[in-house]
Amino acid sequence: MLSLATLGQTGAWRVVTGTRGRFMRNSSCFFTRLPDCHSVPETRKTRSPFANHCRCFTASSPAASQKTPSYSYVIVGAGSAGCVLSNRLTEDAHESVLLLEAGPKDMWLGSSRLSWKIHMPAALTYNLCDDKYNWYYHILPQAHMDNRVMYWPRGRVWGGSSSLNAMVYIRGHAEDYNRWQREGAEGWDYDHCLPYFRKAQTHELGENRYRGGSGPLHVSRGKTNHPLHRAFIEAGQQAGYPFTDDMNGYQQEGLGWMDMTIYKGKRWSTASAYLRPALGRPNLKTEVRCLTTKILFDGSRAVGVEYTQNGQQKRAFAEKEVILSGGAINSPQLLLLSGVGNADDLKELGIPVTQHLPGVGSNLQDHLELYVQQQCTQPITLYKAQKPFHMLKIGLEWLTMFTGYGATAHLESGGFVRSRPHVPHPDIQFHFLPSQVIDHGRVASKIEAYQVHVGPMRSTSVGWMKLKSANPLDHPVLQPNYLSTDIDVWEFRQSVKLSREIFAQKAFDPFRGPEVQPGPQVQSDAEIDAFVRQKADSAYHPSCTCKMGSASDPMAVVDSNTRVLGLDGLRVVDASVMPSIVSGNLNAPTIMIAEKAADIIRGRPALGDSGVPIYQPPTLDTQR
Repeated sequence: MLSLATLGQTGAWRVVTGTRGRFMRNSSCFFTRLPDCHSVPETRKTRSPFANHCRCFTASSPAASQKTPSYSYVIVGAGSAGCVLSNRLTEDAHESVLLLEAGPKDMWLGSSRLSWKIHMPAALTYNLCDDKYNWYYHILPQAHMDNRVMYWPRGRVWGGSSSLNAMVYIRGHAEDYNRWQREGAEGWDYDHCLPYFRKAQTHELGENRYRGGSGPLHVSRGKTNHPLHRAFIEAGQQAGYPFTDDMNGYQQEGLGWMDMTIYKGKRWSTASAYLRPALGRPNLKTEVRCLTTKILFDGSRAVGVEYTQNGQQKRAFAEKEVILSGGAINSPQLLLLSGVGNADDLKELGIPVTQHLPGVGSNLQDHLELYVQQQCTQPITLYKAQKPFHMLKIGLEWLTMFTGYGATAHLESGGFVRSRPHVPHPDIQFHFLPSQVIDHGRVASKIEAYQVHVGPMRSTSVGWMKLKSANPLDHPVLQPNYLSTDIDVWEFRQSVKLSREIFAQKAFDPFRGPEVQPGPQVQSDAEIDAFVRQKADSAYHPSCTCKMGSASDPMAVVDSNTRVLGLDGLRVVDASVMPSIVSGNLNAPTIMIAEKAADIIRGRPALGDSGVPIYQPPTLDTQR
């Protein structure tokens, strides 16, 4: 016979017995059963303030040799979505949340200065170059890209990839969300997503119908006013593209100044914006350096998770829901490890099938980009800033005042254009940088040069991810299938041509030296295509691997309320639930998804704002 114990609201232990695997509830307590459980009373003297929110179970079995706590919600992953959910769900004082993160905290001794590699915006490449805060994934050799094996950094730290990314805040186009609605994500059209972008945001330029003014996420514009940024925007207008004063507002199309998640000279990740302000709440518990290895089920209901920490296997139980926010790789990986996925694939690995959902890990989408680089004839790029003496000066200024060249990621201008006539909204994105980047920043720049990062936004190549084995420590197999369609090849070729055209405008005459990349020898379509195969790389935007859709869609994984189809008590909330990739960077949309999902989980009415004006090109008969 098994004993079950929990601490009631009065502090007294209550013990019941029952059938293995059953979960029971009364007005004050929640009970579960593990093999050979026994109760260990807790004295009032040692009782934590968190005890009113966390109920504990104790087991003597090897699998659960410590107290096994229960919470309202267990969130797996303290990344861009998990931090948002932890904050919003603990606004309800009667709910309790356990937030599990595989990586460490994003601050050492509570200091952003001591953790400058994360919090100094200009230092972003440091954490792309090692695996301290980074899952450091690699993909399969790409058949359509000269069999190259490419590198995918993903955040493994408080804030997730918002603690590693380039801090570019881009929402995508309104039509991306209207397309989601058509693809089966009911209630996720632009009218019902825009209010959550606003809710999340405080924009330094002030609130309007598109921008937020009171949210946790601070968004700013660049402060350098660099002449090369001004030249890029002016060259775009000389090439016939409009200027846009807010590519996240009324008009995405055109070139202009980009928004960034930087606040008072520091990276403003979701850990800074959402998690830290909630850490003082007694109903939020966080654990770091713990790898979640399995979702625990009672029949078809998720009731908790199993994880390893400091070499120990532990369990935590959720009274209401388990929420996966590990991102587009880790969330489907955990589902598969827990028996939720394609039944045939699971059986091959000896994993018992909990729910046959063939869409788990399918529909993998990403943005590819490449760099078109031009030598600069004036010594005004960031080349000298990367020399040791100048780096020391920049670092000291940032450490003392959070100002100067260390207080920006330098991707301060960019834009969106259409690749060809009859494309309804932009499908090519530019990020301009007054510097040269080589191999993800892992190789130092060699000359005074500037570059534009360019790539298509809605490629048709779709890939997949699968488990390598049933071992949670093994990285999954990642196959994005880059450049596997003819239209994707054409769009990249066009991206190179349009970038060269902008760099050839009069605004760059005072600065333009020889082309560095692709180089003057690359001119024909075949030569450009070969250059793309050799040099294009991930923009770090994997998504769509737990697709949101209707129950009639055989590849859907979650419904429009982010609940995993066919199961109870289990949701996925992160970039993996996107039905299709948006036209832009993914951090802002992921935060929006979590804000909207938080209202759904809390049973709050959905926010909406109908009839918001969106720019339409005067004609679609021309490319610009």
